[in-house]
Amino acid sequence: MTSSQRTSLGRGHGALPAGRPVFDDESPAVANLDPDLLDALRRAATDAAADGVVFVVNGGWRSWAYQEQLRRQAIAKHGSEAAAARWVTTADKSAHVRGQAVDVGPPAARAWLAEHGARYGLCQVYRNEPWHYELRPEAVVHGCPPMYADPSQDPRTR
Repeated sequence: MTSSQRTSLGRGHGALPAGRPVFDDESPAVANLDPDLLDALRRAATDAAADGVVFVVNGGWRSWAYQEQLRRQAIAKHGSEAAAARWVTTADKSAHVRGQAVDVGPPAARAWLAEHGARYGLCQVYRNEPWHYELRPEAVVHGCPPMYADPSQDPRTR
């Protein structure tokens, strides 16, 4: 990858070098989230703040190119496509590319969401990614569905 490719796949493609507040409308990673997901996340963050917990978005919407860059990096790190698939999906299957997933931090925010997220329809989807949340509106009534072990086990990513 050339230096210009690394630069072009920065913030405008959804890269977040540091976490951003959930109310940041300037960062594409936050602003381009699905409106229903963003609304649920912001309602949860407001309520969590009353408990002294601050939410940060560490990952959200991503461009197709940025998702593929992350996938290539995961393959290099983990040694194979199969091993990388436990952490990063292809762009055509990624909930991040569709703006339907958000990676939340810090650990206190993740703990708060693990306990209260279903009230907002926010559910952890993958057991190996405690930061990754998606909107499941039915969770408000029925609770969050069982988690997949990792993205490679999710039928939506196959």
